[in-house]
Amino acid sequence: MRDLEQTLREHPFLEGLDAEHIKLLVGCASNVVFKEGDFVFREGLEANVFYFIRHGRVLIETHVPQKGPIMIRSREAGEILGWSWLVRPYRWHFDARAAELTRAIALDGKCLREKCEEDHDLGYEVMKRFAVIIAELLEATRLQLLDVYGNSTNK
Repeated sequence: MRDLEQTLREHPFLEGLDAEHIKLLVGCASNVVFKEGDFVFREGLEANVFYFIRHGRVLIETHVPQKGPIMIRSREAGEILGWSWLVRPYRWHFDARAAELTRAIALDGKCLREKCEEDHDLGYEVMKRFAVIIAELLEATRLQLLDVYGNSTNK
């Protein structure tokens, strides 16, 4: 457990988080490994985990009929993967697949939601941090849409 605690404490996402809150997170954490090509999660399935990527790269994809999987973005070491565990109905909106051997710390979303309900200070800190991630994803989507549709004109 000490290794997980130290790793979480050093992750940029948790910078400045109270040591007692880090200990609560450790109770929901486990190490995971995904081989190249393994799916981390699949669109539509239950979402009750998120990941601190320690090593490797994960592709976030969506399936387009008659085209197959289309990469939306990637997540790499030092980044967080997954926010759907936080918002009902707790279902993945995309697929995520390891592009290479990937090591991560998985945090059980159900466990963390319960801890956040019990400790509202922890819940506030988690929500503040995930709000930044969700805002970054919205901005990236906006830029992708500008790239795709920027040359078209409305008539």
